[in-house]
Amino acid sequence: MSKYPPFSRFETGAASARVREQLARLRHRMRNEAILDEATARLATELNIRPGEAAAQLARMAQHSGLDLIEVAKGIERPQEEETLALAVPASVRGMLEAVHASALYLTPIKDSLGRVVDFRILAANRHAMTVPGRAAGELAGRRLMAATPGVAGCGLLDDYIAVYETGESVLREPLEYVEVVDFLLWPATLSVRASRVNDGLLVSWRALDEEELLVSGWERAQRLAELGWGEWNLATERTLWTPQMYEMFGRDRADGPMSLEQLPGAVVPEDLPVIEDMMHCLLEFREAVETGFRIQHRHGVRHLSVYGEPILDADGLPVKVRCLAQDVTKNRRKERALAVAHEQAHWQRQRAEEEHRVTVQLQNTIMPIRRGLIQLPRLTVGVRYLPGEELARLGGDWFKARLLPDGRVILAIGDAMGHGLTAASIMLQMRSGLGGLAYTGADAGRLTTWLNDLIVHSTEGITVTGTAIIGHFDPDARTYAWTNAGHPPPVLIRKDHAALVQGASGTMLGAFDATEYGLTTTRLEPGDVLLLYTDGIVERREQDLETGLAALVQAAHYCAGEDPEEIIGCLLKRLGGENAEDDICLMAAKVL
Repeated sequence: MSKYPPFSRFETGAASARVREQLARLRHRMRNEAILDEATARLATELNIRPGEAAAQLARMAQHSGLDLIEVAKGIERPQEEETLALAVPASVRGMLEAVHASALYLTPIKDSLGRVVDFRILAANRHAMTVPGRAAGELAGRRLMAATPGVAGCGLLDDYIAVYETGESVLREPLEYVEVVDFLLWPATLSVRASRVNDGLLVSWRALDEEELLVSGWERAQRLAELGWGEWNLATERTLWTPQMYEMFGRDRADGPMSLEQLPGAVVPEDLPVIEDMMHCLLEFREAVETGFRIQHRHGVRHLSVYGEPILDADGLPVKVRCLAQDVTKNRRKERALAVAHEQAHWQRQRAEEEHRVTVQLQNTIMPIRRGLIQLPRLTVGVRYLPGEELARLGGDWFKARLLPDGRVILAIGDAMGHGLTAASIMLQMRSGLGGLAYTGADAGRLTTWLNDLIVHSTEGITVTGTAIIGHFDPDARTYAWTNAGHPPPVLIRKDHAALVQGASGTMLGAFDATEYGLTTTRLEPGDVLLLYTDGIVERREQDLETGLAALVQAAHYCAGEDPEEIIGCLLKRLGGENAEDDICLMAAKVL
């Protein structure tokens, strides 16, 4: 008895119940499949069309009726049985059918108005004929094939028969997993099916595989799937037996016969010859089973084999045969190598990302040493906050600028360089430092933005870098903010406990196009107003569009209206979950005095 208590989820009763549920779901799907297959055959027979066309017609009927496809399929009634007249069967056909010791039919084509073969008529059946559900020869002659055996459509046999009739090339399908459909029930069977064109019809025969054939077929299929091969070397007669998969594994033509034990070292890569010698020594000298692996020279390249060999001994303990089970494990070895390479690359990329992050953080700290706090400017108190994203790899290029200019105006700007990591930080450096220099020309915000766009476009060769920004000047005397928008989310104005987006002329993002002009918008401000500038990290969330994020920001700003810009920023971040944002967030709250 195990010393470990059983887990309830693995108790026998619960496990059996789960298996029963799975089987019930599977049988329900099987019944639905049977309903669809038989309905398709019925509709094809009634309309004298091919099964594929009938399936499409069934789908259209479900779409037009608004009903479930299965419900529509259940409503397809069995076509009215045609009167099965005694058909004249040539004596040669009857003789041919009786010579077949399996179920056999002779089929003649049924064509549509375009002359295409869409079904077959069962002209005659031999005395052995028996369908999978048990219909005998007397119930088959004179009927349409799809009416008598609807399963021929679903398993592709009807298409094979049409191809045989049209090309004259015979077909053998063995083993065929055939599923007959009768009264919406499935009758599965494993068959061997042959079809040949004879005169103006088809001779079709089939038989169910017996247990031994099923076991042999299953073993051959398992060998192919698992890439297993088996061989036996008779040391006395020098006769060798190989399964087909052995020829494939060793890249040997079947016409050349199996490889002898003496030839085996010639197929192995030179570095693995000691492995072969050791294996033979164990089998022939020590007379012990051995499990090993080696590589062989294959016509498609080097293959890796895993081999289990055993000697067969006579009564005196002398090896008389050697048997070997081999498996081609080349795919596994390749996966192992690919996994090792992937691990190495991931380690290298991780180191590179960490170094890039370190450089990016240092660069950001150099460019923007102020991450939070208050900046006092003429008739303005500006609160700022910069929060890097939670994921190090997503460290972005958000930036802000609030500075008094020699002409008495105050530049208030915020932007976001597209991308993340060192690339975004370097673009951010270009934007922020470029704007800092251009601002001292005394030009208005529209001209500054145009010049900044030209600087970004022409500062990189062959690489397109872009960003967004709001750039403007606050005039302390007139209490106006003259600004331009380069593809950035609009500002929010908080006035007397009411918040709203400030609409203005919007231009394209920076770096996207050469020679771009930007319009200027002038917004009048009043004492006590708070102008909120921000980057998209505060309004963008997964599975949420930008409009929803902007509406949430305006609502939060209305709730967070107050006197202190820093408190306003803190309130916004708390209500919008900014402290745990995936992307960078930059906020400026400028209060007019």
